[in-house]
Amino acid sequence: MTAPAAERPDLTHQGHPQRWLILGVICLAQLVVLLDNTVLNVAIPSLTSELNASTAEVQWMINAYSLVQAGLLLTAGSSADRYGRKKMLMVGLALFGVGSLVAGLAESSGQLIAARAGMGVGGALLLTTTLAVVVQIFDETERVKAIGIWSTVASLGFAAGPLFGGFVLDHFWWGAIFLINIPVALIGLVAVARLVPESKVAQGDRPDLLGALLSTIGMTAAVFAIISGPEHGWGSGRVLLTAFLGIAVLAGFVLWELHIPNPMLDMHFFRNQKFTGAVAGAILVAFGMTGSLFLLTQHLQFVLGYGPLEAGLRTAPMALTVVALNLTGVGARMVQKFGTPAVIASGMSCLAAGLVAIAVLGGGDGGYGGMLFGLIVMGAGVALAMPAMANAIMSAIPPEKAGVGAGVNGMLAEFGNGLGVAVLGAVLNARFAALVPAAVGAASLPAALAAADGPAAREQIKDAFAAGLETSQLAGAVAVLAGGLLAALLLRRAERVEAAAQRQKADAAQADAAQVGDRADATGPAA
Repeated sequence: MTAPAAERPDLTHQGHPQRWLILGVICLAQLVVLLDNTVLNVAIPSLTSELNASTAEVQWMINAYSLVQAGLLLTAGSSADRYGRKKMLMVGLALFGVGSLVAGLAESSGQLIAARAGMGVGGALLLTTTLAVVVQIFDETERVKAIGIWSTVASLGFAAGPLFGGFVLDHFWWGAIFLINIPVALIGLVAVARLVPESKVAQGDRPDLLGALLSTIGMTAAVFAIISGPEHGWGSGRVLLTAFLGIAVLAGFVLWELHIPNPMLDMHFFRNQKFTGAVAGAILVAFGMTGSLFLLTQHLQFVLGYGPLEAGLRTAPMALTVVALNLTGVGARMVQKFGTPAVIASGMSCLAAGLVAIAVLGGGDGGYGGMLFGLIVMGAGVALAMPAMANAIMSAIPPEKAGVGAGVNGMLAEFGNGLGVAVLGAVLNARFAALVPAAVGAASLPAALAAADGPAAREQIKDAFAAGLETSQLAGAVAVLAGGLLAALLLRRAERVEAAAQRQKADAAQADAAQVGDRADATGPAA
């Protein structure tokens, strides 16, 4: 039987003897989970042709995974604390493997969407427990390095999905993207069972099931409204009803969390400007990176005519830039030298500049050179901003709430992924519909190209999609830049408040010491 947190063996001062091997297993499982956020981007042509999937169905194949995962991250974290992190890590691996099997064998869009939602449940358990295990098995001297490796894998997972998907699609059919997860899940199960020590909180909070349900329904409804807007009209009853439902349910979620003793999301965290600023930045990094990759892979294949592997290779420079800068520790050194707010502002500005470069320089038929430049700049921005934001989030909350803080960050980053795909996709679709009204009724871009009357009409459709890409990237750049500057401002203000509080505390300590000295002087002669 596992000892409670207060009684389990103290690994934090010595470190687990097999900690680096455990970290490798954890990072492999995490990489597969995060790859599945973007791996479907290059499979869009295959899905639209083989499953007869519409654009909205393709977006739901992508969003079902991220939204379910986002809605359950906090509940998964509290369940791991209460019932055991090792146990929940194994359950997550099992669910993810089963979901991958169902997805790989899916024969319809509905089956694939349902399987992706099931994979999201397993992914939520994996993402919340992996960081908790890392913190458990490494001592303080090695923990920063270990978390840095963990963060690098997180960045690589999001950015390298199109490359991995393109490689698989170049050799196999689209279902292999999911089936390849199964051996990883099996290896992970065996390794976790044999290597990872169990740990849990003696009296963990009960899972907030209603909170999880409300957050998942609210976010799903909100993103559904955004996806449906261009197709059904922003003023249609369907869009307005789902948007209202999303806002109302999310408002109910906030009220519920404020009035229960053990909330899934402690709303008092958001009173801390450092936490709020870092979380806002995390959402927008995911928003810009994932939304951009979703559209770029379509542009590379449908407009520029590259195959899946070629498209994946052409998005790889962003992932390579992120990995190179993270492994060399550039972001961490810049935080130490210039401070967290300045580094976050610089990183988000680079991300926005990369989106602008793709919009302005990478939209034409021969525009990969501009796209390459934009991807490298985006990668530099992600590499700078993500470690700084992680540091800000973890330093803004009490150590005993570190798991909850990681869950909040993960939930909102996943929400940013889904929102990026939905919002930037909606902007592109709106621009495309305005330029080619005759193609609006087509279920997808390939369907519109197939139905086009002659080469001239097909070129018009491609040009309209390229124009929509430009508009969407510019819209994303504005959102990322504004959010980054706001996050930096909040962090700077929070640091000033903390510095002032520390000065007051130091002054009070000096005054108390002086009073003690005065009393000692006054009583000395009498003694």
